[in-house]
Amino acid sequence: MDKILIIDDSPVQTEFLSSILRGEHELTACHTAEEGLRAAKEGNFALILLDVIMPEMDGFTLLRELKATDLTRYIPVILLTSLTDIQFEEQGLLLGAVDYVTKPFNPVIIKARVNTHIQLYHYQMQFRQQAMIDELTGVANRRRYEDGSTARWNEAVRFNLPFSICMFDIDKFKLYNDTFGHPAGDQVIAAVAKTVSTYFQRSTDLFARYGGEEFVAVFVGTAAESAFEFMKSVRQAVENLHIPHNSPVSPWVTVSIGGVTVTPKVGNDFNTCLKLADTMLYDAKRFGRNQVVWSNQNQAQWREK
Repeated sequence: MDKILIIDDSPVQTEFLSSILRGEHELTACHTAEEGLRAAKEGNFALILLDVIMPEMDGFTLLRELKATDLTRYIPVILLTSLTDIQFEEQGLLLGAVDYVTKPFNPVIIKARVNTHIQLYHYQMQFRQQAMIDELTGVANRRRYEDGSTARWNEAVRFNLPFSICMFDIDKFKLYNDTFGHPAGDQVIAAVAKTVSTYFQRSTDLFARYGGEEFVAVFVGTAAESAFEFMKSVRQAVENLHIPHNSPVSPWVTVSIGGVTVTPKVGNDFNTCLKLADTMLYDAKRFGRNQVVWSNQNQAQWREK
C-alpha cells in the first residue's frame, strides 16, 4: 500500500481528503509546513498533497524546500488550493509540482490524479534505479555514487557523525587481463563486487563501481580505527576467494584499499576528503599492495602491514 503525506492546516480538509483515499493508501496528515517537511524526510512517501495557503510557511515555500532536499526532491507533489488565478498554477508547476487541484475537490478527480501520479512515480523510480546500477557487477554505478555520497556527507554534517570513504583497486589487474583474458577479468570484477557488497548492507552504506577495476565505498557512523579494522576484514574476504593470479603480490586476486574517516562540519569540502582517500590508496600500493591504509582528520595513519 503506497504512503501519501497530506499537509494542510485545515483539519476539515484533511479529513475530507482522508475519507476519499482511505483504504487504498496509507495516509499521514500534518497541519503545519514544518511538521510536514520533517515527515517527508523521515517517511517513504509516494506522493505529497500540499495545501498552498498555510500560516508561517506557505505551500510554495515548502515546495521549494522539498525540491531542494536530497531526501524529498523526487516525491511528486500535488498542490491543493482555492486560488484559481493561472499565475499561481504556473508558479507551482515551475517550482516542481506535478499537478494543481483547486478546491472544492471532486472525489473522483482526486482519486484519479492521485493514482496516476503514484503510478508515474513508480515508473520513474524504476527507471532511475536501473540507470544507477552497474551492468557488469549489479552494484551501484558512478552516477549513483556521486548522488549518494553527497547525501551521506550532508547527513554526517547535520548529525555530527563520522564519515568514511575508501577507494579499492584490484591489484595488478592489467597483468590478470593479459594472462587470462578480458572475459576472465570481467568475471573477477563481478566476483570482487559481489563479495564486497555483502559487507555494505546498512541503509547508510554505499558501495559502487568507480570505473574499470576500481570501487568506492561510503559509510557513516563508524570511528576511524573501527573503520580501518572493518576494511581489513573486507580486504581479507577478497583474498579468501582464492581466485588464481599470476602476480608478484599474491598467488590470489587481491585488492588494495585506501580510506579516511572525518567528522565533517559545515563548510568542509567533500572533494578534499575524497582526494585524501585516493592518497591513502596510493600509499597502500606504494607499501606493497594487498593491504589497507587508513587516515583520520588529524592525519593519523593506520597501516595493515
